[in-house]
Amino acid sequence: MSGARPPMARLDRLLANLGYGSRREVADLVRHRQVVLDGVVLKDAGAKVPVVPDLPARMTVADRPVDPPAPLTLIMHKPLEVVCSHKEPGRSVYELLPRRWQARMPGLSTIGRLDKDTTGLLLITDDGALLHRVISPKSHVAKRYRATLDRPLEGWEAETFAGGRLLLDGETDPLAPAVLEPLGPREAFLTITEGRYHQVRRMFAAVGNHVTGLHRDRIGGLSLPEDLAPGEWRRLASEEQATLFL
Repeated sequence: MSGARPPMARLDRLLANLGYGSRREVADLVRHRQVVLDGVVLKDAGAKVPVVPDLPARMTVADRPVDPPAPLTLIMHKPLEVVCSHKEPGRSVYELLPRRWQARMPGLSTIGRLDKDTTGLLLITDDGALLHRVISPKSHVAKRYRATLDRPLEGWEAETFAGGRLLLDGETDPLAPAVLEPLGPREAFLTITEGRYHQVRRMFAAVGNHVTGLHRDRIGGLSLPEDLAPGEWRRLASEEQATLFL
């Protein structure tokens, strides 16, 4: 039995949604023989084309592989001094991506945020269902951070973090239990399952310490690849995506 027919979309609408310009501008690309599918030059901007994961291997625009269609999820090594919001001042993580991707529909969003002084593993997606599943408190997806501290650990902090009774300043609901793994006098891994505002920094402040450096290296079972340098990103494979919930 043959497989199900792939979803189809009008060429001009697909490329416009991928940020290649307005539908009129896409029509100009077609008219100038700039769009090729399976080795065949496309001549009709209204032609229906398959929206499949391997489309970048089958279609080129101006002699370059077409951008991946939705749903798209990226893994990025977020560098210092870069923000995760369009609204915050300063350079954003979206500026590290191809410029036209800012016009993609549906738009790309970070799955949670890292503040500008935190580095490490960041996920960016246009898959709303995945985003909400990862950040939902019901999912209990663990996130591990490597914290560098201003003062030496005193030895009792791990028990305090694990107790499930720690209150952050200005809050009335205690934190869920968290796991502290000392790496040295002033360095430790901290694994949390929540995503409260500046949570890791505020947790150490609550026990009388101060975070001087913070790096996220793991979400669920997904670790930041060692070969992904700060500022670099790549598409997240489906099998990697599954490890988020391990």
